[in-house]
Amino acid sequence: DYIRDKPYQLYQGRNKVKIADLGNIKRGNKVEDTYFALSSVIAQLVEAKIVPVIIGGGQDLTYANYCAYENLKQTINMVVIDSCFDIGVAGQDLDSKSYLSQIILHQPNFLFNYSNIGYQTYFVDENALELMKKLFFDVYRLGYVNKNIEEVEPIVRNADMLSFDISALRQSDAPGNKNSSPNGFYGEEACQITRYAGLSDKLTSIGFYEVNPLCDNNQQTTHLVAQMIWYFIDGYYSRYKDYPAGDTSQYTKYTVSIQDDKHEIIFHKSNKSDKWWMNVPYPTNKKIKYERHHLVPCSYSDYQMACKDDIPDRWWKAYRKLS
Repeated sequence: DYIRDKPYQLYQGRNKVKIADLGNIKRGNKVEDTYFALSSVIAQLVEAKIVPVIIGGGQDLTYANYCAYENLKQTINMVVIDSCFDIGVAGQDLDSKSYLSQIILHQPNFLFNYSNIGYQTYFVDENALELMKKLFFDVYRLGYVNKNIEEVEPIVRNADMLSFDISALRQSDAPGNKNSSPNGFYGEEACQITRYAGLSDKLTSIGFYEVNPLCDNNQQTTHLVAQMIWYFIDGYYSRYKDYPAGDTSQYTKYTVSIQDDKHEIIFHKSNKSDKWWMNVPYPTNKKIKYERHHLVPCSYSDYQMACKDDIPDRWWKAYRKLS
């Protein structure tokens, strides 16, 4: 409720928006009841092509958000903005510090890819980093993202769901979180990331978690989250709807041969938005399961890398998972 009041204080911008405030989901007698209620609502909304914006609560609600896609039998990509991975330790109950391991181990599993944006090395165990590499997941250090904020766009463009832990923001910008630290994203960067999320044709749900009004300073954090939501909505109503499927006349196709013609990478560039995708081959017997994942969003820098006879990291990781 602390956050939901704030968007009403902002002008709606140049687009005529259609938004419904669906109220609060009451806590169940057990936390599992809360997860079930939230995942059921999200599943119904996503199935109806309505994008839910989840506000408040702990980041363990990301697990409930994920379970909504299990109900829809949809293999998904999940992007998390966080200063750590929230894997927890063996045997730990599901909470905001262990939800990711529960998602990874969940059966049946509908997670195709996990991407972390903004992890801080001193908050991450070396074993956790090794696990990310073994699973071919994408993790991006805060320092890298600070210097290459535009590279966040293709990462987020590949997401079906996005979870934003407010502790990923620097304490001076968002003090309303007990786990906030001196380093993190600036408010402007957070707004840019959420606008990228809104622009993504693929993204169907987003959540903002770990806001604690008791730790806040003059409602600074709740104001910032409201502005992040505003940018998400602005991005949503600015979508190009140019995912390269069906009619390819609006795209420029580039074929790059690398490593003495041993490999061939096909790139597609949208003539509407100048966005790039890579075509990653996959076994024909897995066509139904992986049809949504063989076109990997990328940037112009990936095309430049391929032209220099290097296989882009995005392409390689997707290829390993698809194989």
